[in-house]
Amino acid sequence: MAPPTQFQRSSSPSQPSGKSEISDLKLQLRQLAGSRAPGSDDAKRELFKKVISHMTVGIDVSSLFSEMVMCSATSDVVLKKMCYLYVGNYAKGNPDLALLTINFLQRDCRDEDPMIRGLALRSLCSLRVANLVEYLVGPLGSGLKDPNAYVRMVAVMGVLKLYHISSSACGDADFPPILKRLMLNDTDAQVVANCLFSLQEIWSAEASSSEEAAREREALLSKPLVYHLLNRIKEFNEWAQCLILEIISNYIPSDTEEIFDIMNLLEDRLQHANGAVVLAAIKVFLHLTLSMPDVHQQVYERIKAPLLTLVSSGSPEQSYAVLSHLHLLVMRAPVLFSSDYKHFYCQYSDPSYVKKLKLEMLTAIANENNTYEIVTELFEYAANVDVAIAREAIRAVGKIALQQYDVNAIVDRLLQFLEMDKDYVTAETLVLVKDLLRKYPQWSHDCIAVVGNISGKSVQEPKAKSALIWILGEYSQDMPEAPYILENLVDGWDEEHSSEVRLHLLSAVMKCFFQRPPETQKALGAALAAGLADFQQDVHDRALFYYRILQHDVSMAERVVNPPKQAVSVFADTQSSELKDRIFDEFNSLSVIYQKPSFMFSGKERHTAVDISEELGGLSMAAELEAEPLPPKGYEANDVNLLLDTTDREETRAPIHNTGSAYKAPDYDATTAIISVPGLPAYDPIDDLLGLGLSVPRPPALTLNPKAALDPGSFQRKWSQLSISSSQEFEMEPRGVVALVAPQSLLRHMQGHHIQCIASGGQPPCFKFFFYAQREGQSASFFLVECLVNSSTAKVQVKIKADDSAAAGDFGSLFQTALSKFGV
Repeated sequence: MAPPTQFQRSSSPSQPSGKSEISDLKLQLRQLAGSRAPGSDDAKRELFKKVISHMTVGIDVSSLFSEMVMCSATSDVVLKKMCYLYVGNYAKGNPDLALLTINFLQRDCRDEDPMIRGLALRSLCSLRVANLVEYLVGPLGSGLKDPNAYVRMVAVMGVLKLYHISSSACGDADFPPILKRLMLNDTDAQVVANCLFSLQEIWSAEASSSEEAAREREALLSKPLVYHLLNRIKEFNEWAQCLILEIISNYIPSDTEEIFDIMNLLEDRLQHANGAVVLAAIKVFLHLTLSMPDVHQQVYERIKAPLLTLVSSGSPEQSYAVLSHLHLLVMRAPVLFSSDYKHFYCQYSDPSYVKKLKLEMLTAIANENNTYEIVTELFEYAANVDVAIAREAIRAVGKIALQQYDVNAIVDRLLQFLEMDKDYVTAETLVLVKDLLRKYPQWSHDCIAVVGNISGKSVQEPKAKSALIWILGEYSQDMPEAPYILENLVDGWDEEHSSEVRLHLLSAVMKCFFQRPPETQKALGAALAAGLADFQQDVHDRALFYYRILQHDVSMAERVVNPPKQAVSVFADTQSSELKDRIFDEFNSLSVIYQKPSFMFSGKERHTAVDISEELGGLSMAAELEAEPLPPKGYEANDVNLLLDTTDREETRAPIHNTGSAYKAPDYDATTAIISVPGLPAYDPIDDLLGLGLSVPRPPALTLNPKAALDPGSFQRKWSQLSISSSQEFEMEPRGVVALVAPQSLLRHMQGHHIQCIASGGQPPCFKFFFYAQREGQSASFFLVECLVNSSTAKVQVKIKADDSAAAGDFGSLFQTALSKFGV
């Protein structure tokens, strides 16, 4: 029957559609409570379903608690399950309601049906109410001795739940020794697996404070227990097998004979239908043979077939997980997988994330024997409708070329990409051509013949435009149109917002000037003038450096800017071998999927002491973290030699007043007149070179207080009161990205530049920092900084708030300069 019309409107989605619906359910449940009439269980089921459906969508049905408990007096297992689900949901947040359930749950723990006993015991342990711990000990003790394996299995996990609620109650009841006896003597494999899991977690948590727990945890890796589990491994389910194999991977055999015994016992696990079991078994094989290089190589050969089978079968998610592990193995032994390259060809139905990983695999296993086939396949992908995959394919071709495999054919094919007349293809190809010319200068004539036809304005991506400008400057002698293309780019200086492109343009014009002076003099003058007035500190500094070195000695400038070309033999790897080894140690874990060690994403080694919310108003000290916020930098007398960094050493020699720039400016005569240009900083008149009509801007003088101090509360108030004075975005230096493994290293670096951190947070690759600094002098104004760093894209976003907004720009330049030196 439909509820009355006036009750069909609801003020919130968490309320039922009719106000009388809950009261109707309560009345019907109360009528059925204790009823033994035929069909009463079916009626209860329908009512229970309605209650559970309301609860699932967020409707508060806690007022039905007593009626639901009264209706639980039944032998119907389905009704019991629904009632336990309801009770578990509302008892956690309401201890008073939980107390009402104790009697009927304890009664059900003694039921004749083992299924009901197990369900009741699981629900009783799932209440997780500290005040009810005393009611758990008795049923758990009986459950561990129950003749039914299901009840024992539930009781074992209940002991672990009890430990997390009250570790003292668990220890007083001597449950860990009982679990140990069950693990060694129980006939049911699932009970043994649950005991192993529970003991491992309990003893690991207690090991830091109890020597006995530490010994017991070590005993899990003893030879008798390991062989006991190995001999029964076929009885366990997939989850338990993975648990056992993880333990065995940490076991250290006494000799090689024992290693081969374990491998023989686990040989059939490599053919298991479950991918997790196969990967866990492979981890055991790899870790056991690390000290045996010959056998280790044979293990690679043995595990190839199971892994390739898992890649081709199963879901795309499983294929990606297995491919990630294969990629890790390929990086360690590419030769062993070089003949299987066709397994890594992209299928039309593969999702993009699988295709990308397969391209990385093809790049890693390319060698003299398979390069032609792999490159031919990659060229097909370059025309893919998926732009991201097309880009990755072009990059893969370039990486293979840099590995010195069949360079002649690859260069010719790469140049064909430039004729496809697709923006993204041209952009990616230009970047690769630049890298190829750096490593193989002998191919310059073939490359510049094609690149010379590309207009600088037709390329929009900063990296591609930078590559084109580099080629124009490096090989301007062989490219007739190079000076005029560069001149057009200089004319569009104001339209170019990328500092990377402006830096390359300055260098290219300088190089072109020394090769073709008459045609480039005008462009060089305009470029230097624009660079000197540029608001980007790096661009300004480079233009100033070029200007002064030209003023000092033109021949020296040529030797500095345009030295003899030398081929680059090796390109830097962004991932160190140490990180790769740590990832290999964490085989069969998320570390392999993320391609980074667990400490970089799990937060287990975080060194921050302040949590940052999206709004600064949520700034609070994190009590659960042990590390304290870094104090303002200071050293003990005996630490000076060890801890004093470059900045401190310079300060001990002489004070530096012009810290707003990366160079040390010469001393100026204070009596010299200063030229004021509207919209630009003050200029000191020096000799004008190349007819620029401008003098060199003097860097802003700004020094910071090395002993600045600001408590979190004051920082929060200032941040909420002040408006943003300066906002900028720039790229982080590659060496800084590599060094940013943990936030602590950056915080100490910035402290060396008198910039303190008040809060930090985030997880790789995204970090968030709040810094502050104080100006030295009478004003002693503060600068507050929000800094977002993305290490995967090397992008830095900075927002600055200042008591003196006029000085925010100078401080921004100082902050960027300090950050650019990170990792040096």
